[in-house]
Amino acid sequence: MVPQMSAYLVSSYRVTNPDAFQGYGPAVVPTIMAHGGEIVVADYESEALDGEPAPTTVVIRFESKEAARAWLESPEYEAIKHLRTDNTEGTTAVLVDEFTLPG
Repeated sequence: MVPQMSAYLVSSYRVTNPDAFQGYGPAVVPTIMAHGGEIVVADYESEALDGEPAPTTVVIRFESKEAARAWLESPEYEAIKHLRTDNTEGTTAVLVDEFTLPG
């Protein structure tokens, strides 16, 4: 049996309304934790080394891609998602599997 690997949700965006965005963090963290997620990176001043990524970068570890999707599609997240989408721009998000060296 193949062991299940963690999955990571990697997102970046630019905050356009800091005052209104302030409520997002306290609202989103409990929903992430309720779905077994762990925030491993949250940086509002990411250092761009190549290209032009947005300055905010967040990485969340989940048990699996399915667990990440369950959180993204949950009623709890859907109810607060607007706090991010209404107050940011340039959002990118990717869902990736954990990497392990072969062998």
